[in-house]
Amino acid sequence: MTVAAAVRPLSLRRKLWVVGLLYFAEGVPYGFINITLSVYFRSQGMPLTQIGFLSILGLAWSLKILWAPLVDRFGPRSAWILPAQLVLVLGLLAVPHFPVSPAPWSFWLLIGGLCLASATQDIAIDAYTIDLLSAKELGVANGFRLGAYRVALIAAGGGVIMLSGLIGWQASFVSLAVLLAAMGLVILLAPDFHRPRPAILGNPDNPARGGQLRAAVQGIRQLPHLWAIILFILTFKLGDAWMGSMVSPFWVDMGFSRAEIGLISGTFGAVATIGGSLLGGYLTSRWGLAPALLWLGAFQALSNLGYWLAAWPGMWRYATYVASLGESLTGGMGSAPFMAFLMSLCDKRHSATHYAFFSMLFGFTRSIAGYLGGLGAAHFGYGPFFFYTFLAALPAFALFPWILPVARRQERQADASGEE
Repeated sequence: MTVAAAVRPLSLRRKLWVVGLLYFAEGVPYGFINITLSVYFRSQGMPLTQIGFLSILGLAWSLKILWAPLVDRFGPRSAWILPAQLVLVLGLLAVPHFPVSPAPWSFWLLIGGLCLASATQDIAIDAYTIDLLSAKELGVANGFRLGAYRVALIAAGGGVIMLSGLIGWQASFVSLAVLLAAMGLVILLAPDFHRPRPAILGNPDNPARGGQLRAAVQGIRQLPHLWAIILFILTFKLGDAWMGSMVSPFWVDMGFSRAEIGLISGTFGAVATIGGSLLGGYLTSRWGLAPALLWLGAFQALSNLGYWLAAWPGMWRYATYVASLGESLTGGMGSAPFMAFLMSLCDKRHSATHYAFFSMLFGFTRSIAGYLGGLGAAHFGYGPFFFYTFLAALPAFALFPWILPVARRQERQADASGEE
């Protein structure tokens, strides 16, 4: 492939298909490791104490900032994506051949390798997406990105679990490995996944030269109102994450059947989240990043009040249905501009390092909120707890006087740099 062919502009439609396939490929191993494996382990008689190791190995996604600079420093993004996918395919094929009741340490080394490969693939895919998209495309592309990722979680999680009931665990794992291998083959052969990095094309300061990490850190430090940006990333999804950790226990304690939980909160909720992501992406592209952050963030926060009302004594049973679908829809809507904002903050010369740092902050909030959710619901009861999760979403809005100008600045700078 010639350089001229490589840098020929891609249409938005072509970019969306690239982003969709990449994030489906990113969601498959995450869904497999974090959803399917725990069910597989327990069904095969693994002790609960060993199943807990998954949470420790899952730190790979939180700690990926440690090796993200290497993805910026060495090679094209595909040089990281394809080997990671090869490791994942081989690992998926190997998992069912190990005993798991209890599992030997060699098995946990295998699972650790899967987590490391999945996190590395995430770094490279996030970076390639940032390199590929212009500022004006971030909104709609993030809608497709979130939708494709959610579909992958469903397929590699609940889909594989259901399939295992029909054809067995080993055949299900092989099927998932074949699916991931097919996507890897597309990525290997299609030129759209091998476009050179913008810094290599147009910037004399090639990122392969020395000072990569120092330059990446300096780039973050030069962002205006960095303190507000960090606080905003930590708080924008705080109320949503805090409430989300207690939604399933609430359904159980309110006496809903497993069929209702699976259908309404699970299946319909997932569809609503995908629809919300696509709608949020469209509105972000239509309105601009700053208005979308404000208004879609407001819808996201207000949806917590739906569960607050549903928790009132004697409340109509179907109010919980409405609260669930509303929360899923607005959660997807709010995620699209938020993820677009994080990507807009990244310098394309250091996109892997920058996005890994920002996503680490977001992941920290999600983890802490999940732990505090149980404490809050147990102490206050569901009704007051859900109202407090709405209040927890408000500090992010106090930061908008600093955040909205930053969002507008990032869009203007992208336009001034010649992006279309």
